[in-house]
Amino acid sequence: MIPNWLLQRAYLTPNRMALSFGDEQWTFQQLLEKASRIAWKLKWNGLNEGDRIALLGRSTPEMVFVIHGCLLAGLEIVMLNSRLSAKEISWQLNDCEASTLIVDDELMERVKGIITPTLTFLAIESSEMQKFNFTEMWDTSRTITIMYTSGTTGFPKGVRQTAGNHTASALSSVLNLGLTDDDIWLCTMPLFHISGFSILARSVIYGMGVRLYEKFDAKSIVEEIQNGTVTRISVVAIGLHRILEQFEKNDSVAHPSFQTMLAGGGPVPDEYLRQAKQYELPVLQTYGMTETSSQTATLSSDDALRKVGSAGKPLFFNQIKIRDARQPGDYGEVLVMGPHVTPGYIGHASDSNPLKDGWLPTGDIGYIDEEGYLFIVDRRSDLIISGGENIYPAEIENVLMSHPHVKEAGVCGQDHDEWGSVPIAFIVGEKQLKVADLEEHCKKQLASYKIPKEFHFVEQLPRNASNKLLRRELKEWAVAGKNKK
Repeated sequence: MIPNWLLQRAYLTPNRMALSFGDEQWTFQQLLEKASRIAWKLKWNGLNEGDRIALLGRSTPEMVFVIHGCLLAGLEIVMLNSRLSAKEISWQLNDCEASTLIVDDELMERVKGIITPTLTFLAIESSEMQKFNFTEMWDTSRTITIMYTSGTTGFPKGVRQTAGNHTASALSSVLNLGLTDDDIWLCTMPLFHISGFSILARSVIYGMGVRLYEKFDAKSIVEEIQNGTVTRISVVAIGLHRILEQFEKNDSVAHPSFQTMLAGGGPVPDEYLRQAKQYELPVLQTYGMTETSSQTATLSSDDALRKVGSAGKPLFFNQIKIRDARQPGDYGEVLVMGPHVTPGYIGHASDSNPLKDGWLPTGDIGYIDEEGYLFIVDRRSDLIISGGENIYPAEIENVLMSHPHVKEAGVCGQDHDEWGSVPIAFIVGEKQLKVADLEEHCKKQLASYKIPKEFHFVEQLPRNASNKLLRRELKEWAVAGKNKK
């Protein structure tokens, strides 16, 4: 059994800061009061413990209050991506069979025509209340959230995440990162995403404040880090890149109290890590996925500089191995086991067991070195096989990103009559950058078969709501470009 997170936290540290946004802030007691009112209003609207609802909102304090209100009410929350199209949202609502869609009034345009009964934030606020006693202890197997995978292959799957999953993830993380009374986590990740929701979970489990941003703002983020008003932040590679650019503009370094920049969502180019050291930013690469309720492995601060490029070792309760690996360094699919791993899916994928012999096949390619450190090479679905040789896009992207005039790089495979597939690159770069510059740069660091056969200069790369590169869209660009020739 697990204590009801917010009830227990408000009892233990009622006056500690729980959330701040702009110039406003709320203690854990105030957070409990707001969430309780929402829970009672949801009850008045006919929602009962065990019901499954879908939630569509922005990263605002109101969204935080509604999330905690739903948790107090004992509801299963299907977290909908606010960047999805109306058609995609409709598909997920049909798949999850939510009884009610709770939606931010600002996003009502996105759900026009949807038949699921809808309850807006404003309607909840103006509702009457039906008070009831909250469940004080949660069963570890109780589903807390459901999040749909990004759907890199086939239809997205609704991933169940239990109270035990989230709690085990939070405890594993704190055993690795540590905790102080002054910790404040700057949250710029979408709250519907596992990286954003996990920050809210850690907040109530640890008694840690959250500094919330609705959108990523590199200038403001760097000011917070410089001034010492926050101690930790989660980012993806592109976010880290923008933060580094701002530090360069400011000619500044991080405040001594800043503890951790947790970098996930894919490999971080080595050049970024070298720049981060210059600005005294402790960047720790991490590895996780929706099915693992955030982190599975994270590089400890002690090893950050010694094991550049590694995602570290498994966190305390977790295990990782490489499929069919016979010795350290062998590439293969990464397999994961632990209490943070999902018990299963919902909807069309409900009959699909995520585990095989107790292990979760991640679909990622990686290796474990002789000291037990995990290195993620790439997604198995993104692997390019050219003339029998395996080519990993992330390796090429890393090299391209080390060029001083390249801002962003994305690599995918393109069908080829002779070689089966060849790598091509999409580049966001400075105006003076030429194809010849990139070819020469790659020749110095890559085998000839890994050098992109085409370079396309673009204004921006396709990314999802958490800024992860969408290589499947790059592949669509590649096909469209080839058809025009």
